[in-house]
Amino acid sequence: RGDVPLFEKLCLEGAQAGLSWATILAKREAYRQAFRGFDIRACAEMTDDELRHLVEDRSATGPHAIVRHRGKIEAVRHNARKTLELIAEAPAAVTPHGAFDAFLWAFVGGAPRLNRWSTAKEMPTETDEAVAMTKALKARGFKFVGPKICYSLMQSCGMVVDHPVGTP
Repeated sequence: RGDVPLFEKLCLEGAQAGLSWATILAKREAYRQAFRGFDIRACAEMTDDELRHLVEDRSATGPHAIVRHRGKIEAVRHNARKTLELIAEAPAAVTPHGAFDAFLWAFVGGAPRLNRWSTAKEMPTETDEAVAMTKALKARGFKFVGPKICYSLMQSCGMVVDHPVGTP
């Protein structure tokens, strides 16, 4: 939990759009290095030249390189700025985990939701809560935050637990 870990997960889920999660997970350290450990303020302050370098730099390959999709790379800075706006608007003592954390966790009532699927085939790729999160984030100007991305975020950070009954 926390603003920075959730911001990182949101960025990585956005980077994953249209790709396999394994591809992005293998590049996680490259993303952390490229985006300053996902420090929200540092990402918000990245310059156009820095972003252009991330798009054009061909020196790193494989797991040492991020996916060079201009829109996804620019979305990190953009979403960092939107996250800072959200944090600035929040009451002083939102939660011990931060205002962005509280905003996102509110879509599941602040506690993990344990789903009870009989089989993996029953698991949805999006839910009403993910659609609501998408609408709220888009209303605040966030990018790369569709319902499938938001549901993946909810799964990856434990907002929803989607293991079929009887699996660990």
